[in-house]
Amino acid sequence: MLDRNNVLKLKKNNLPQNSGYKYEISVSLGRRQCDFILVRDQFLHNKVIAHRGAWKNTGEAENSIGALRKAIEMGCEGAEFDVHMSEDSVLFIHHDPDLNGVRIEKTKSSDLAKLRLSNSEYLPTLAAYLKEGMAQNKTKLILEIKPSVISPERTLALTDKVVAMVHAMKAQAWVDYISFSYDCLKRVRQLDPAAKLAFLAGGKTPLELKADKIDGLDYHFSAFKNNPGIVKDAREAGISTNFWTVNDIGDLKALLAAGADVITTNEPELLFDLQKNKR
Repeated sequence: MLDRNNVLKLKKNNLPQNSGYKYEISVSLGRRQCDFILVRDQFLHNKVIAHRGAWKNTGEAENSIGALRKAIEMGCEGAEFDVHMSEDSVLFIHHDPDLNGVRIEKTKSSDLAKLRLSNSEYLPTLAAYLKEGMAQNKTKLILEIKPSVISPERTLALTDKVVAMVHAMKAQAWVDYISFSYDCLKRVRQLDPAAKLAFLAGGKTPLELKADKIDGLDYHFSAFKNNPGIVKDAREAGISTNFWTVNDIGDLKALLAAGADVITTNEPELLFDLQKNKR
């Protein structure tokens, strides 16, 4: 049904019980049709974002499908990962612009597909990563769009490709976007008014982010150390807080005490333990 504000809503008790967690939906208006996936919201809220997946203590490679699986098995609220674009515009998952001396942006996808990670996986594509993440509804996929090392124009081209793929795979319910490029996030907002966005680079106040329709700040932990009140300021502005990459017990405790919404860490096990034992 459409409510008075033209927001699409599911009628109460319209879905059969115990019939799964995702449902194919089609909405038609005249000759126009929109297909998407409605997901039962059972996503976790435990503050733990696994940085590049859960890899450090699991034997998996960073940004691998295996690291994503471990983060899901561990019950993390989110698994963060990084996206680059090949020379021929295929999207791959990796943190650095190079892998084993190969520059991703200047290499054809056929050659990139032959590269292996330290856990023997092939370099994963965004399509494969999304497919794996969509096989569950507990852990969000925190998709970082990496700024191009070639040009700002290529960053926006990458952004367009990423959002198009997320929409084509109907993965919107699973994906939140982050980036160091402010222009990238503003482009995502143009392409998807409902997307959840957070800015990584710092330097923007919560009110500035709110004014530009950016949903959250996702800053280096030093931003909190320099201004512990930033969490309170963000809450009052109505935006979320995340800090990276936090692996020290004392720093994790300080963020938990301050009420950070989520924390990005290479030590998800440690953050779980801190919250469980309140130590």
